[in-house]
Amino acid sequence: MIQRQGHTIIVQGPVTIDNVVEITQQGIELFNGHDLVVDLAQVTEVDSAIVSMLLEWLRNARSNAHQIKFAHIPQSLRSLIQLYGITDLIPLSEQTIES
Repeated sequence: MIQRQGHTIIVQGPVTIDNVVEITQQGIELFNGHDLVVDLAQVTEVDSAIVSMLLEWLRNARSNAHQIKFAHIPQSLRSLIQLYGITDLIPLSEQTIES
């Protein structure tokens, strides 16, 4: 599941090959021309498909001249990002959810 609170997009539950296309599209639909923070604290399971989702969201935001940052990245996702050597491509934020 994915939802928006202010300038924060909250991703909940698993993000795997089984649902990544749907979550990617739902996330893009929540982009509205503002800089955003994606909070991943409630992500429960990941596989390598989530990396493509993050990169697609980055491409989409940048193509529309907006910034997107990622907060509360689970350790399993950090490991994947390091494994693929894209640590420098994923902008991090320690911002909490906005009210």
